[in-house]
Amino acid sequence: MRAGFRWDIPQALNLAEVCCERWARADPDRVAVRHIGPPDEAWTYGDLSRASDGLAATLAGQGVGPGDRVAIFMAQNPRVLVAHLAAWKLGAVSLPLFTLFGADALRYRLADSGAKAVVADGAVLDLLMGLRADLPELEVVLATGEAPAPVLSLEEAMSGGATSMARTSAEDPAVMIYTSGTTGDPKGVLHAHRFLYGHLPCMELSQGGFPRKGDIGWTPADWAWIGGLMDMAVPCLFYGVPLISHRFAKFEPEAAYDLMRREGVSNAFIPPTALRMMRQARAPDGLRLRAIGSGGEALGADLLDWARETLHCPINEFYGQTEANLVVAACDGVMERVPGAMGLAVPGHEVAVLGPGDKPVGAGDVGEVCVAAPDPVMMLRYWNKPEATAKKVVNGWLRTGDLATLTDSGQLVFHARDDDVITSAGYRIGPVEIEQALCSHADVTMAAVVGAPDALRTEIVVAHVVLRAGAEVTDDALKALVREKVSAHVVPRRIVRAESLPMTATGKILRRALRPD
Repeated sequence: MRAGFRWDIPQALNLAEVCCERWARADPDRVAVRHIGPPDEAWTYGDLSRASDGLAATLAGQGVGPGDRVAIFMAQNPRVLVAHLAAWKLGAVSLPLFTLFGADALRYRLADSGAKAVVADGAVLDLLMGLRADLPELEVVLATGEAPAPVLSLEEAMSGGATSMARTSAEDPAVMIYTSGTTGDPKGVLHAHRFLYGHLPCMELSQGGFPRKGDIGWTPADWAWIGGLMDMAVPCLFYGVPLISHRFAKFEPEAAYDLMRREGVSNAFIPPTALRMMRQARAPDGLRLRAIGSGGEALGADLLDWARETLHCPINEFYGQTEANLVVAACDGVMERVPGAMGLAVPGHEVAVLGPGDKPVGAGDVGEVCVAAPDPVMMLRYWNKPEATAKKVVNGWLRTGDLATLTDSGQLVFHARDDDVITSAGYRIGPVEIEQALCSHADVTMAAVVGAPDALRTEIVVAHVVLRAGAEVTDDALKALVREKVSAHVVPRRIVRAESLPMTATGKILRRALRPD
């Protein structure tokens, strides 16, 4: 597959054209998005085209143009997609933001990006307007519901006139997504229109030959995260696959199962934490899932086996970063699945595990995961951070900062973030395998492993675990599980019970928040 692969990316490219307008011309009544409310809504490609035309015309009338940043501060619903499409039609840059951001996080991103316009939910308008004085570059605010002056009504804006499509190239900027900030200040990752095409080979593999007739897509992941937006929502628009939209205020596995059964979801992107929660609940009859994609954390063999046996579909794993997404995958049917492995480089992407001197490491040795540049899915640059960009792409390689090993067959096995490595008694210990072992226990719903200072060993391994409600598990039982599944030298010296674990906005466990000061 890799040998025969060739990129076919048009030089003149606009995401609004390929994800909406071509469908609106050919089949305007084709359903693009079904929103499960209240209220329930069905949006066709014709609806998306007209609404995004109106919003683009309104924004243009307010002075928004090519290169300007248009922030989208809304929970998952079809109007989020309308806002992205409108920005792309103008040649502007769409900037998705989580509605769960507090004042400091929101202020930082709006100020750092120099956003000229914000499209917001009415529910978060007070928070946004309270920051307006700190954001001199913010000129235009639109909101759902009743919009007090000077805020513009989003509903009225979407009913405005038509606008012409900006003439953009594949290399022109289209989307900016902020990193989660797990290793310092969040950075705005600027992507070109071509980056959608960079996602498609992995989408087609990980979703089981996607698309097929009758496919329906869904993800519980917020579309403000690159996973929710680019691992399901935007590819569905591109392929003409109906997309289910629903916001869970708090993820509930029973409700997720019910939604997938009722809506006939065939393909889903579900983050690992949500999958572990689903495993604790009873899967109903009547599901028509044929493939689940997942990424962000490694999955253990027990979770993969559970999906095959209980959901009757594979969980296909993939790996990437906001800076270069979906470049490695492990998929049933096209390769041998090695439990715990991220898999192989996806066709079209060159990925290597490099050691000192940028030399490839041998099987079993630890090195840094690096992606060869240029690559269609790779960022243009970090926003206003040339030094950080220069450190990220060095000698023709994008440095992920993630450490991995290689199996004898060449598959990548995630080891740790470079700053997650635990140095204990001369060993460099990654947390992932230990966490997988702990989570294989039926009563452990979540686990995070960090290092704690130790005078003798430099660091000791500390495991923070969340147990199923009412469960009682001894420390000895958990340690024995790690000893059995991983190794005696990585067994946690201390186990901490927790009711919950700190998470990033994208649903990843925030290990650094658990490390002792």
